[in-house]
Amino acid sequence: MLDVVEAMNAAGAHIDVTGYVDDADTSVPLLERRGARYLGAVEQLADGSTLDPGAGFVIGIGAGHVRRRLDGILTEAGRRPLVLIHPMATVGGDCRIGEGCILTAGARVTTNITLGRHTQLHVNSAIGHDSVLDDFVSVYPGATVSGNVHLGEGVTIGTGANVLPGLTIGSGAFVGAGAVVTSDVEPGVTVAGVPARPITR
Repeated sequence: MLDVVEAMNAAGAHIDVTGYVDDADTSVPLLERRGARYLGAVEQLADGSTLDPGAGFVIGIGAGHVRRRLDGILTEAGRRPLVLIHPMATVGGDCRIGEGCILTAGARVTTNITLGRHTQLHVNSAIGHDSVLDDFVSVYPGATVSGNVHLGEGVTIGTGANVLPGLTIGSGAFVGAGAVVTSDVEPGVTVAGVPARPITR
């Protein structure tokens, strides 16, 4: 996320990064090398004890269900989710980008696309025309979502996977890395392979 912010600022944006919150073990030396600081646990961001009350947030976690939980906590506390779009990402006309979305370098969003709240498009991923991605979707590096596809809430499209046109991937489904999805996927199902087949619920 810091790379995206730095690239945006180099292109003329003015985003101040106050620091990171994390409930798990945090590599403080790594943050210090990047000129960032550790602010504490999520509760501290939520209750305002370490930040300006007007500070916004982004969630740099890949798992959609975790982003959903954290968004609920922080939004209830009055925090505002920001949108980050790397200057090397492209967004076509007639697109709608929800609060908290993150588009990294090389992400391609063509035309008439809806990206739901806190959707993440990772490096060199592509979304085809007339597609709808519901809230908390993750599209990992190099994945391709063809035109007129619907990805339900919390769907994950793995690295290098391909979703063919006109398909629906149900909420909470997971498409494995390198898979080629040729038919609809039911909610909560994990698919993998070429063509993609269910391997677990």
